[in-house]
Amino acid sequence: MTQPIIDLQSLSRSFGSLVAVQDVSFQVQRGSIFGLLGPNGSGKSTIIRMLLGILPPSRGEAYVLGMNVRTDAEQIKPRVGYMSQQFSLYGDLSVQENIDFYGRIYGLDRQRLDERREAVLALTGLSDRLPQLAATLSGGWKQRLALACSLIHEPDVLFLDEPTAGIDPVARRQLWDLLFDLSGRGVTLFVTTHYMDEAERCTEVGYIYNSQLLVQGKPEQLKKLPQVTPQGTSRFEIRVPEPARHLVSLRQLPDVRDATLFGETIHLLLQQPSSPADVLNQLGIKPSGDPHQVPPSLEDVFVTLTSNADQQRSASDEPVNSKLPAEARRIVSLEEPQAKRHDSTAMSTSEDSAKADIATAGPRGTWAGLWAVLIKELVHIRRQPTTLFFMLVVPVMQTIIFGYAIDTQIENIPTVVFNMDGRQQSRELVEAFENTRRFQLIDQVRSEEAFQRSLSSGRAKVGLRIPPNYVDQTLRGEQAKLQVLIDGSDSQVASTAQSTAQLLGLNLSIQMAMAKGDALQLAPARDAAGHGTLPIEVRTRMLYNPDLDSSHFFVPGLVGIILQLVTLFLTSFAVVRERELGTLEQLFVTPVGRTGLLLGKLLPYALVGFVTLLTVLMVMIYVFGVEIRGSITLLLALSMLFMVCSLGLGLLVSTIAKTQLEAVQFAFVIMLPSVLLSGFVFPRSEMPLPIYLATFAIPATYFIEILRGVVLRGADLIDLAPWVVGLTICGMAVLTLSVFRFQKRIHA
Repeated sequence: MTQPIIDLQSLSRSFGSLVAVQDVSFQVQRGSIFGLLGPNGSGKSTIIRMLLGILPPSRGEAYVLGMNVRTDAEQIKPRVGYMSQQFSLYGDLSVQENIDFYGRIYGLDRQRLDERREAVLALTGLSDRLPQLAATLSGGWKQRLALACSLIHEPDVLFLDEPTAGIDPVARRQLWDLLFDLSGRGVTLFVTTHYMDEAERCTEVGYIYNSQLLVQGKPEQLKKLPQVTPQGTSRFEIRVPEPARHLVSLRQLPDVRDATLFGETIHLLLQQPSSPADVLNQLGIKPSGDPHQVPPSLEDVFVTLTSNADQQRSASDEPVNSKLPAEARRIVSLEEPQAKRHDSTAMSTSEDSAKADIATAGPRGTWAGLWAVLIKELVHIRRQPTTLFFMLVVPVMQTIIFGYAIDTQIENIPTVVFNMDGRQQSRELVEAFENTRRFQLIDQVRSEEAFQRSLSSGRAKVGLRIPPNYVDQTLRGEQAKLQVLIDGSDSQVASTAQSTAQLLGLNLSIQMAMAKGDALQLAPARDAAGHGTLPIEVRTRMLYNPDLDSSHFFVPGLVGIILQLVTLFLTSFAVVRERELGTLEQLFVTPVGRTGLLLGKLLPYALVGFVTLLTVLMVMIYVFGVEIRGSITLLLALSMLFMVCSLGLGLLVSTIAKTQLEAVQFAFVIMLPSVLLSGFVFPRSEMPLPIYLATFAIPATYFIEILRGVVLRGADLIDLAPWVVGLTICGMAVLTLSVFRFQKRIHA
């Protein structure tokens, strides 16, 4: 015997405590049409997904084309085709664009793609619909297009998951004609369905129920199973008036093993020697024609097997009537019509009363149905854990974090000191600046270059330069000039630093003047012209933003926030939307590599993000008048680094969120800290230490510092080195986590 094309060996799959497939074993031979039948939820789609390698089995093994689905999934995919239960092609692409897309996915060159396109168009009859958008096709034509895309690469095996669900009978017949044509060409077909007439068309069928395979074989063999027509029974077709009305009564009779409605007739499985006439006489029914014996159908096969399986699973649930002696069951059967007539009369009276109540109630007001809708929405909310989490937990966390983090009182401004004097009085001056609590000494430099570098890099927001003759001037009664350089890119910090420095200089001068005046009764200091003046002159100088224009502070940071907003939301929505529509699962079945899939998804949005960056930079320059002082090349290069990080965040959101609503919620959780904790609005230096440390995990923190450094301070790569390193580490961490979570498999 030849090696089977598909071989399942005790295959099982569980989702937590739910067993979707349990110990299923069967084989499919080359060129056959294998039909896997079963009700919805029985495990048919799960089996197909395991055979395609996008859902790992929990136990057991399976082989397709001689390759293991666990270890050789990527080698299987180029040789199989898949047509999913739900239409999962791209509705906003035309028929030809969808076909060409899948042709390129499977690596067909242009010449081969043209040949295969013509072949599948001829097979499916889609030639005159090439420019039509897929979303505008009818159900039958959508299925034809899905079939064309699954055949573009000439697969050896074609998996079709309920291909005729939801289409009209004519389209079903036409689709099966196409499948017969494919089977005649040597393609092995694996079809799932719950239509009995389709099962009749398969060369071999398997019936799965409650995750277990009950039977497998050719349709004619299954109809001859002894449990379908047990020994000593016969199957008859009878035609009676109102057959549905008598169905329950017939099933109650002891000699009736089964009664099934077939259109306007009833199929009876009778225990011999009873005849249809005997059964009908017991109920007083006159047949409309002569009853005749019929062979079992596949529906009879599966109904019988299902009934037997249910009885084995729940023997204790057997109806009380079936436990009565035969004579007692006969009495119940004969008396039941009489009881039913009484029930029918009572029901009729009740219905008439209800209709009268409705007639007299009048039209319902605009508030009608409020309570029903209210209860329904509350149930929806209760059944969505993520919504409850974002409604109840996230607001509390954000209120606590932002309540502590947001502080408009400016203190601890990073300050660097270049003390060229170094004597006791100059050191006391530095201590006086620190004692204001507005300035926090972070460094004392020894050179002019280090002093300027501290300011241009953004490490220090204030620079205090003490001249070398500061002490000599104060002792000689000359006015000593102190220079305070202030980073004006943050107008809030700059204003506080300027007013504090000037007030400190005035206070120190008054103290010195009062002390010297009391001692000598002279002017405490004189200026260059010899006139009396304050002993200390504090000269503040605004760097980078001398007019303290708030737009110079907010607009560069806004560039970073907008760039993250666009890339984060677009990427996460695009991937999640494909997952919702089923197109992502369809891609998982193809041989497209994970890297190719990721780059193909992300690069277009990177291009959109780059265009967004250029646009907002143009607005910043020409609308708000904020010029770029540093290297534009450096700015664009570092912007691309941040964009990669933002795209990674979007990809990470898409691996967590299952719906677009969840994607919005998760993206919101990322964006809010990026706006409030990154230094875009409020100074990070004023935040409590735990929150301050947490801001280093926010990529926008580094990019906003880079933007303000390049745009406002003209910072170079050396100045920005700490921020570039931090952004690179964040980007690598986000991308690693995103790629690790983004698998070409369906998550359980």
